[in-house]
Amino acid sequence: MMLPLLKAELFKLFKESKTWYAIGAVLLIELIILFAAYYQGTTILDLLLDNLKQSFYFEGNLLNGNLLIYIILNSLWFNLPLILMIVSSALITEEYKNGTLKTIMLQAVSKWQLITAKYLTSLIFTLTVLLLLMSTTFALAYSIFGNGDLVVYLGTLNFFPSEEAFKRICFAFGSGTLSMIFFTTVSVTLGILLKDPAKTWIASAFFLILSSLLLKADFGLGQMERYFFPKLTNSWQRFFDYQLNFPSILFDNLLLIVYTGVAAVIGVYLFKKQDIG
Repeated sequence: MMLPLLKAELFKLFKESKTWYAIGAVLLIELIILFAAYYQGTTILDLLLDNLKQSFYFEGNLLNGNLLIYIILNSLWFNLPLILMIVSSALITEEYKNGTLKTIMLQAVSKWQLITAKYLTSLIFTLTVLLLLMSTTFALAYSIFGNGDLVVYLGTLNFFPSEEAFKRICFAFGSGTLSMIFFTTVSVTLGILLKDPAKTWIASAFFLILSSLLLKADFGLGQMERYFFPKLTNSWQRFFDYQLNFPSILFDNLLLIVYTGVAAVIGVYLFKKQDIG
């Protein structure tokens, strides 16, 4: 029964015009950031490397595809989850609003199967958008701006050869995808809790903003703070530390997967307890 439900949910999702508007908005934001980063990139590099250029000679073009992709990664991780959360939460809130849940529940469908299918649809949608974003970003950045070494500033300037930069960017996309899945899963759970589309969008935006604020907060808890979910959503950035701590990064990503599972389990529990009528 689960597979037909999943197919039906995917069909409904990609039949909706707002799904395609969302995908179009993501690609448009990507293009805007790409060209804005290109025009501002030279100025940023000059500020970062001003003192070093007096002592070192830099060969090649540092304003290249790798740097542009890194800038896009930094710029997208707030705009992208908000768009994904709006679309994902609508999987459940629109059916509350239209009353179609009552019709569905008249069929031989269990509540847990239905809501699980919606979580899986949200997961597939998020992965699809991230794969599309990754492929278009790589294609545009490398074809227009070429390859080259990557320079990033994370407290200190870190330089990575082009091959190393490509691997780290791929890992960062993977880690960032886990963050996006966490946020979209939370949005579906908020939709189950609030039922109304507008209220859920506001709650999702608030949750995202709060997570961004708490990411920078220091609660004086030392190593315990790393277990707090807002700190985990930025794990992708750690792939640009000069010395990679793979066990620590892997732990953070696995813990974020656990948080995602907990959010989904809470949603399934709340939905099963609801009286759909």
